[in-house]
Amino acid sequence: MRVPLLDLQAQYRTIAEPIHAAIEEVLATQRFILATKGKEFEEAICRFLAVPHAIGVSSGTDALLATLMALQIGPGDAILTSAYSFFATAASISRVGATPVFIDIDPATFNLSVSALRSWIDKHSDKARGKLLAPGGETVCAVMPVHLFGLCCAMDEMITIARKHDLLVIEDAAQALGAEYPTDNGPLKAGTMGDAGCFSFYPSKNLGAAGDAGLVACHNEDLARRLRICRHHGMGQEQYQHEFIGGNFRLDEMQAAVLNVKLSFVEQWAGARRAAADFYREEFLRRNLGEQIVLPAEPYRDRGLTNHHVYHQFVIRTRDRDELRNYLKRREIETAIYYPLGLHEQKCFAYLGYKAGDFLETERTARESLALPIYPEISREAQSYVVSSIAEFFQS
Repeated sequence: MRVPLLDLQAQYRTIAEPIHAAIEEVLATQRFILATKGKEFEEAICRFLAVPHAIGVSSGTDALLATLMALQIGPGDAILTSAYSFFATAASISRVGATPVFIDIDPATFNLSVSALRSWIDKHSDKARGKLLAPGGETVCAVMPVHLFGLCCAMDEMITIARKHDLLVIEDAAQALGAEYPTDNGPLKAGTMGDAGCFSFYPSKNLGAAGDAGLVACHNEDLARRLRICRHHGMGQEQYQHEFIGGNFRLDEMQAAVLNVKLSFVEQWAGARRAAADFYREEFLRRNLGEQIVLPAEPYRDRGLTNHHVYHQFVIRTRDRDELRNYLKRREIETAIYYPLGLHEQKCFAYLGYKAGDFLETERTARESLALPIYPEISREAQSYVVSSIAEFFQS
């Protein structure tokens, strides 16, 4: 039985008609850049996220990049972020000339560790000047937590730490649209708790475009204005009058039209993903596989939230990861490794001076993590086959 990691065709079959209609509408207008569909999508996602400002951009990577540019972060600045994330998290920091400073992760949630963050700050606080300084002397100006795999970071503690040290909070929410966090003041969604939240609508995301697309959400009106200017080459109201150097980061109308249709299904799809995750969990426990694999953590499950986890990925851990993956491949079950290296181990970041052993939890997770097939339409038959195959691997 073949089980794909993700089946976008199954999703498309259920919404093909409204998608076609939305695309035809754009084609009929022949207006493809910064027209009505983009505005409609921004307004709709503002309501969904409960934020005053949403700025559509060309990708999740460009959401991060445009945010840093709009905040005027650059050479001499440093940003604290997770050592375990997709490349764009750290690359966006480097691309503006700032320095990424990596922090280890919580082994249960895969998210940036609050205790590791506190420890780093305690060691690098220049009390005489009241600053946090990176090893190279750069001034730490922000923390960039990553809500990995569809689960929010411990944001109350993260924000408390950041505010104590006058740090901006830039949320990388690329994998967590709609995920909720139980703040001390009530539930809030990923990407709405800090100074800016950055989202990706890459096709495989829970809300996926028909190509690249992204968005920045924020509460500050001036930042929203600068982001809109930044995505349009730094050009404001006056044509060909550039306030600052921006980029070509605009969300095109075709992608906005597709996203408009899909947004109304996001809650339904999140519920289906969670139901699939629950089925996996029940089956793994029923087969007594608790000693061989570690299931995804659900720290907010009993906190009264609907979307306590949106399961962009269902990631298990096992010391036999590579052997298990090869076995599943032979059984025609697709899996993925997110991610095989910590960011500090990537060749392009060698200039930062990190070495193997600097982030033990990140490195262990990179060796042990394995993403199993999960998507809203996955059948229980397919999931049962995945679990039985894993059971057979450990029994052989």
